[in-house]
Amino acid sequence: MTGPHPVEDLLRACAPQVLGTLVRRYGDFDLCEDAVQEALIAAARQWPDEGIPDNARAWLLTVARRRYVDQVRGEAARRRREDAVALATPDSALLARAADDAPDADVDDSLSLLFLCCHPDLSPPSRIALTLRAVGGLTTAQIAAAFLVPESTMAQRISRAKQAIRAAGLSLAPPEGEDRTARLAEVRHVLYLVFNEGYTASDGDALTAPELSTEAIRLARMLHRLVPEDTETAGLLALMLLTDARRPARTGPHGELVPLTAQDRGCWDGALIAEGVALISRTLPRGRVGPYQLQAAIAAVHDEAASAEATDWPQILALYELLERTGPNPMVRLNRAVAVAMVHGPEAGLALLDGLAADRLLARNHRLLATRAHLLELLGDREGAAGAYREAARHTTSAPERRHLTERARRLG
Repeated sequence: MTGPHPVEDLLRACAPQVLGTLVRRYGDFDLCEDAVQEALIAAARQWPDEGIPDNARAWLLTVARRRYVDQVRGEAARRRREDAVALATPDSALLARAADDAPDADVDDSLSLLFLCCHPDLSPPSRIALTLRAVGGLTTAQIAAAFLVPESTMAQRISRAKQAIRAAGLSLAPPEGEDRTARLAEVRHVLYLVFNEGYTASDGDALTAPELSTEAIRLARMLHRLVPEDTETAGLLALMLLTDARRPARTGPHGELVPLTAQDRGCWDGALIAEGVALISRTLPRGRVGPYQLQAAIAAVHDEAASAEATDWPQILALYELLERTGPNPMVRLNRAVAVAMVHGPEAGLALLDGLAADRLLARNHRLLATRAHLLELLGDREGAAGAYREAARHTTSAPERRHLTERARRLG
């Protein structure tokens, strides 16, 4: 995943539409997904030299369908399935029609495909990997590189996910009613996890994995286009835009972490901020406000402040108090403690942290320890802050964060 390229962008946009059409017609997610990947590879090789077809999606669909039929015919143990495919696909559809003239190429099953890839029967890592491959159109090697794992490991993860879909008999049929609402929430959560991993990598030497957050934004845009009435999807997209706008200022010239208060706000992406603010401003008045919308509103307050000192912390605290009511979340409580400290003083924030230390999910979390260190530093307890920074550094798996925390401790020492 290097830089943007017209062919690459088009292939990623077409991938879920083509796969959805194949799965709807044949039902076998595993073989259909393999066939689409082969079609994408064929296009990536041919189109730069021969030009993009007039109907790129139809071209991919026809090639993928042919690859699928070839796979079925090549498996002697599945002759009955070959008969079924032969009945479903007349020879004229495979031989006579031009590659860019498929009759059902305009049907978009992207949302149903997202629902399938994010099915609750799959593990969270499997949902992420399958979504990036099947809906994002990324190769296994690209996904593995972004998550800093061997390609064989990611291949096994994707294979297990496809096997789970087959074993459970899951289909492309879109859910309805409450099930649709729940599945849409699963899709949003998967995209949120992908974005977060890209914005702050949980492991490795780099602070960010831009390919992942960029892909998450692209998929969130697609989801918003598919369900424009869903306010939480709009909130998620706004949150991603407003957060990613700060990326250019998050690292120094040597890849070192730059905290929010020290960032050069002139380096923030003004276009993303304007888009995100406009989106959340349109969305908030439309109905029930959910956690993604509230997080986007908080991000907007940060992004619109001319400086760290000009940040409207009372408004941020009010938003965090609303956010905390949407459901128990230790990280929200941690962030609210910071807002309390900025409004009512470090002592008030530290008192809240004492309560959070009893939470087994946060007790040894480096973010809790780093927050405690920061508030102790604001209070003037240099020795206590240095010790807390050192302890936080020992608990993080991110090399840039570890270096940053260690440096903060050294300066105080």
